[in-house]
Amino acid sequence: MPASRTDTPNLLVLIKSVLPSLSKAETKVAQEIIREPEAASTRTITELARAAGTSEATVVRFCRSLGLAGHRELRMRAAQAVIGTGEGPDREIAGGDIPTGADMSRIIATVSYADVGAITDTANALDTATCEAAVAALAGAGRIDVFGVEASGIVAADLVKKLHRIGCTAFSWPDVHSALVATALASPKDVAVAISHSGATTETVEFLESARDREATTIAITNHARSPLAKAADLVLTTAARETTFRSGATVSRIAQLMVVDCLFVGVAAKQRKRTAKALAATAAAVSGRQRA
Repeated sequence: MPASRTDTPNLLVLIKSVLPSLSKAETKVAQEIIREPEAASTRTITELARAAGTSEATVVRFCRSLGLAGHRELRMRAAQAVIGTGEGPDREIAGGDIPTGADMSRIIATVSYADVGAITDTANALDTATCEAAVAALAGAGRIDVFGVEASGIVAADLVKKLHRIGCTAFSWPDVHSALVATALASPKDVAVAISHSGATTETVEFLESARDREATTIAITNHARSPLAKAADLVLTTAARETTFRSGATVSRIAQLMVVDCLFVGVAAKQRKRTAKALAATAAAVSGRQRA
């Protein structure tokens, strides 16, 4: 994460991160802006309300929900979002939709555009100070427990494997029962990391709440900053991913989560450079004789 990056997230990224917490009326405004950000940058408050099928008062409430001063700032941020998009593929590819009968070139273009966008948007959405605090907590932890369900569980296992390679005591758990048993033994010296795109996965929230009850430091990696999981965390690392047509495959969200995990791993490794170098050399040597030519 470059130190010079902006601390003001792209408007579309911000809207998507709070989307689940909005009222039905505010969601209509959000969806209209996501659909036509360029139009939102020029519309009056009356025009935006009419396009969204809602009221001017709802637009004002929507602005407040985003932490904006008002409609004027909303228009300015919409214009910045459009400029930030720059030249890109056609609207259909950028939208992430894969139509029936799409050829492989279309699939590659759509998936790669979504993946690159998720990484870029996540980098802009991540708060540097929060990342530094998470790295410090992980580097100083007596024990690290990581949990996620299904695709997020794969990301949890990836983080643990990386941390093991540099000498950290870390575990990922295949099911919520094992995870809860682990947190039952947690202490204030320990760290619990929970990963969920929606931030609403019941088992993952329960895991983090259990760790918090035992005063362990809790870290959430989620796409939604106001989700139940985020509320249970001391530190929230926000991804910014919009799934393509086959969203149940957790494709783009997994890429964004892995990017955050890599940032944490590299941060911890850099913080304890000598220990890292020694651990990596030892673990590499342990398997060197088993590599095939």
